[in-house]
Amino acid sequence: MSGKQRLHSLLDPFILSILLILVLGILIPVPAQVVKSLGYLGNALIILLFFLYGARLSTQEIWEGIKNWRLQGAVAISTFILFPLLGIVMHPLDLKLLGPVFALGTLYLTLLPSTVQSSVTFTSIAGGNIAGAVCSASISNIAGIILTPALVFAVMGRASGVEASRVVNVLLQLLLPFILGQLVHRFIGKWLNAHRSLTKATDNGTILAIVASSVCGATAGGLWQQISAHQVGLLLLQCMVVLVIMLTLTWNLGRWVSLARRDRIVLLMCGSKKSLATGLPMAAIIFPPATVAAVTIPVIVFHQFQLLVCAILARRLATKPA
Repeated sequence: MSGKQRLHSLLDPFILSILLILVLGILIPVPAQVVKSLGYLGNALIILLFFLYGARLSTQEIWEGIKNWRLQGAVAISTFILFPLLGIVMHPLDLKLLGPVFALGTLYLTLLPSTVQSSVTFTSIAGGNIAGAVCSASISNIAGIILTPALVFAVMGRASGVEASRVVNVLLQLLLPFILGQLVHRFIGKWLNAHRSLTKATDNGTILAIVASSVCGATAGGLWQQISAHQVGLLLLQCMVVLVIMLTLTWNLGRWVSLARRDRIVLLMCGSKKSLATGLPMAAIIFPPATVAAVTIPVIVFHQFQLLVCAILARRLATKPA
């Protein structure tokens, strides 16, 4: 990655928008009615977003991806078994070092599905199996609609404020719109895939609305007075450690299950990532409003690390002979 490309990745308008909203939301208190309105807007965008996901992805694509069972199984194991186990093992230490505010978010982070766009992009740059990456990331997100809320409830339980009714809300606000989207795919799927900017705009708008709602709500509730600069520094270090561990595990897991190099790259890129686009909407539905901001900060931090590190890795893999 050249210096210009690295600078461009750091100055991405979307990332800068998130950071700006975080800063303004912390520094400028807003009325409770505005926070509530932002929450309603976020919920409406979440429903629209998952409807568009369902309408874009054909059922045939899902079944084709499932056929490569060795690759899909390895990605699923990394995403929904190895990652959560790492989170569970690290959680007692996180409680001591990061405090309950960030420890909850780092544990939630490990339960999320893989990201889609960046996983596919980095797989392509690295010379991996692009079709396999599309299927792996898509299947991960589809499965995550059910598995992530179930894991949150099973691992965190009521101590985090997560209740069974919130898992039902996820099914209604995420899975139902996705199914409806699948039903109308034959009518609008081709058009949506030709106008991906619509989904991208909805994707980005949903995240910005959720960030604004959660941060403003946290400011109103006095959350930031409970967090020290020392905890923020430890959070940055912890996110980097988690990423390095998962990159190492996924690359070696591909070798252990005898995947071809192109598929090992897919496992590396899909199995080591967590989705910001899926994680924030889910957090807004699963967790109580007072908890959402604490949960989303680690997800946002990890997202930045994974983009930067995997961009460098993809370039290095592209230059190495098979």
